[in-house]
Amino acid sequence: MELKTKIKAEENTQELFITREFDLSLELLFKAYEDAEIVEQWMNTKVIKLENYKHGSWKFETSHDGQVVFSANGVILEFIPNEKITRTFEMENSPFPVQLEFLTFEEIGNKKSKLTIQQIFKSVEYRNQLLKMPFAKGLSMAHDKLQNIFTN
Repeated sequence: MELKTKIKAEENTQELFITREFDLSLELLFKAYEDAEIVEQWMNTKVIKLENYKHGSWKFETSHDGQVVFSANGVILEFIPNEKITRTFEMENSPFPVQLEFLTFEEIGNKKSKLTIQQIFKSVEYRNQLLKMPFAKGLSMAHDKLQNIFTN
């Protein structure tokens, strides 16, 4: 089955581009990234902090049987409602260094919108290491869930 969330990674670059079109209004798509309760639903994680403003910060944690199995945090560098979020992304307890993410939200039609994420890594090697993980499948599944929150 083809994934709806697309990842483009050109050879020998430190970046990748993630794109996904949704059958959602621009406002609903953006809300799915700014509303902590909605983020928790589609990402299946706990939002510890989500400060949606310039120089705000965020932190997410996922637990299993009382143990934290995933923790990530970052700083929000730019936050323009219904347009863009620029932030850092750091996976805690991981060899991956901090990444820079540019999230762009755009309306592409009547109740249709598009998300584009540009991720920049410290090196090509770190980017390639992430691509070897089930990253694409997991992200596409999360985006499927995001779509379904608003359409079911």
